[in-house]
Amino acid sequence: TVPRVALVILLPIFIVGFFVVGFDQGHIFSIIYGESSFIDQFLHELTHDMRHATGFPCH
Repeated sequence: TVPRVALVILLPIFIVGFFVVGFDQGHIFSIIYGESSFIDQFLHELTHDMRHATGFPCH
């Protein structure tokens, strides 16, 4: 069985990672960079191939 402490720690990390890889279109960096982050999409481009491998559409 998986210890509860591991679940409590890893589940939020998984959820944030899932959002970043699957759905982020500049939202994370918009806090710092403002509107330019929606144009540049730094995390989207960084995780681009991983998005395709996991089946997320991105074009």
